[in-house]
Amino acid sequence: MAEKKATTKAAAPKKAAAPKKAETTKKAPAKKAPAKKAEVVINVESVGFRAGDVYQALAAADKALPVAEIAKAAKITIEEAYLGIGWLFKEGKVEGRSNLIALA
Repeated sequence: MAEKKATTKAAAPKKAAAPKKAETTKKAPAKKAPAKKAEVVINVESVGFRAGDVYQALAAADKALPVAEIAKAAKITIEEAYLGIGWLFKEGKVEGRSNLIALA
């Protein structure tokens, strides 16, 4: 009997991936989701904490500040700053001077 020799196929060299065709159509830019407004929790505890934040910011500045600067210094939103200022006005702790808020 004749012996058959095992033949192995050599791995064929892989072809380089063909470059993809450039797309001729432009994709529409993704629509931006509307910015979510920060929700302000209104309860006695939250408003009291905002009042404390406002008071500390004014005490640290040691001068009258506009509401936007108070919010920035206290690291709270402008709406939260207004809540805190309202609380402090009611208690007589702050006073308004030509669009500036100062400790009383």
